[in-house]
Amino acid sequence: MQETMARFRQVASTLSDNFLNKEEVIRLLIISAIAGEHMVLIGPPGTAKSAMIRNFAQLIQAQYFEYLLTRFTEPNELFGPVDIRVFREGTYTRRVDGMLPTAEIVFLDEVFKSNSAILNSLLTVLNERKFSNGSQVLNVPLLCLYGASNEVPNDDALEAIYDRFLLRVYSDNLDSYHFHGLIEKGLAYEKSRVKRRTQAPQAILSSAALKAIHDGFPNHLNFTPEFTAKYKALVFQIRNEGVSISDRRVIKLLKLFAASALFDGRPTADESDFFVLKHIWNNLDQREILRDIVDPVLERYYKEHPSAGRRDGVGANLEDLIQEVRLIEEVLASGEQLSDIQLFSQLKNLNDIKTALGALGTPAAKEIQARVDRMLQSLFESSKFV
Repeated sequence: MQETMARFRQVASTLSDNFLNKEEVIRLLIISAIAGEHMVLIGPPGTAKSAMIRNFAQLIQAQYFEYLLTRFTEPNELFGPVDIRVFREGTYTRRVDGMLPTAEIVFLDEVFKSNSAILNSLLTVLNERKFSNGSQVLNVPLLCLYGASNEVPNDDALEAIYDRFLLRVYSDNLDSYHFHGLIEKGLAYEKSRVKRRTQAPQAILSSAALKAIHDGFPNHLNFTPEFTAKYKALVFQIRNEGVSISDRRVIKLLKLFAASALFDGRPTADESDFFVLKHIWNNLDQREILRDIVDPVLERYYKEHPSAGRRDGVGANLEDLIQEVRLIEEVLASGEQLSDIQLFSQLKNLNDIKTALGALGTPAAKEIQARVDRMLQSLFESSKFV
């Protein structure tokens, strides 16, 4: 177990080297695999959703299946073509070798664009790890399934499949203070793509090791009474704020808490693992509600445990933020006449920086935050905003 978790941490480190400010998403990718649960990444095009999942899958030696779905996708494209030879003999069966029913890790891009025929079969695969192939019911070796979508589904017909993704994670474009890091890592990633065409990345972890974790996972579902009491309070607070969370999901989320603790090498879950609850929203408007509920719990925990490493992403490092503040100061001090659009853009950048500095919470960050506050006050007092 310790060796497997060490390898998972190596996977996380490798992914973090490739993708800027995606540490929290990467952690969620990994703990969903450890728990054997499913996750969907939602966000605008070009925010590394597909690239992260593909890169993650390459680092695990497993049977992998990937497909881009459209409303015209037919079941045989995912589950295999009908075996014509046995069909002539009166038996309906699919040739599933190399298709989704034989895969251990699955990635379905634009997963919510599939039709009802595909959705019905997917539900059984996700829920029960079974696939009906003619008169036979096959046990599928699926370890975890990842989906990606540009938007949250709003069709009632998609509600059942959406519910099967325990984690709903939003991937957005990076803020302005990440720009230089984005250029650096983005160029490095593009250069490495040429190499990957001829030489795939070396796998760090095997599917056999992941299966062994799943087999022994029930032994790790132990929680202290204090943790359970705090979890109960959060669940009912979330429900009272209008975010639905079924009893079934309440139980399944415990698996993610345990997986997060295992990933860190901790014997049991603690309050820091509640960061997972920020990613159980049903629509995008609920993201802010969940942050307002969960973030104070996390901040209190880290204040009481200053040596604990954060499980959630803190957004930026101080050097990037300082550099961005200096750039904005230079623009505002240049005396150049700025348009309303340019001024409002700088205001937004400053507010984003202020939020990121507040998340860091260090004395140095608070000092820079005071500078940002002075800049904001100066902008608001300028004639442009009177």
